[in-house]
Amino acid sequence: MALSPFHLAIPVSNLLECKNFYTNILNFEEGRSSDHWVDYNFFGHQLVIHYKPKTDDNEHTNSVDGKDVPVPHFGVVLPWETFQQFAELLKLKGITFIIEPYIRFEGLVGEQATMFFKDPSGNALEFKAFKDMSQLFAK
Repeated sequence: MALSPFHLAIPVSNLLECKNFYTNILNFEEGRSSDHWVDYNFFGHQLVIHYKPKTDDNEHTNSVDGKDVPVPHFGVVLPWETFQQFAELLKLKGITFIIEPYIRFEGLVGEQATMFFKDPSGNALEFKAFKDMSQLFAK
């Protein structure tokens, strides 16, 4: 089955700051935009940042592999080498990681590389990769 691109729209409390982050830090290609939203090419998927005034939302985490994973979060499963290159780019750009790039479930079913960080509005992102993509949904 061919993979269809997804569309995700997320709230941001400072459109200009987040536009700079997604364009100049993550190096995502900008698409259409207005004064209150911007489309991005998110590894072949459509990510839209929409301005929304900041609210006092409580952050929630779940423990996964001994780490506090922020919920909600979103991201993309990348090819192994793309993940490694992207992680190095983020380190060079000074990203503050919630969870530094590492191998999760090492030696077990579902072994994967993963990393977590937030955008300037506090949206949590996770990027991951599998050496063996057949492990993506393995039990």
